[in-house]
Amino acid sequence: MDTDPDSRIKHREILFCTLRPDDQAKAASLLLNGVEGVLYARPVGDTQLLVGYDIRHVTLNIIDDALTELGFHLANHLMAKFKRALYYYTEETQRQNMGLEQCNTGVHVFIQRYQRLQHGCRDGRPEYWRKYQ
Repeated sequence: MDTDPDSRIKHREILFCTLRPDDQAKAASLLLNGVEGVLYARPVGDTQLLVGYDIRHVTLNIIDDALTELGFHLANHLMAKFKRALYYYTEETQRQNMGLEQCNTGVHVFIQRYQRLQHGCRDGRPEYWRKYQ
């Protein structure tokens, strides 16, 4: 078992494709803030996002897969691919050494966040007034 709590917290940089004119980093930070296990998601410019997360709940691989499924375009130059592959491997190995199972993948991260949000009728009137005719 891993006894050092600081080794569970990862601080990573996610780079987005520079060919896209929109501000992907800001949009991704809005999506990631509030996801279980994500401590922070701060955009640094239009194409760079700094993320801190706890690998007991989520990994970089899951975050990247979820962002890709939602239409974000990650940087695909050789160094970015190499770093991502190294982080994926080391985080999954660390999770296995901690005795943790494989995390949910992709959009399931955002589904869990959506389920925790308050839903339903946001009409402030009492029930009997809403149905009054």
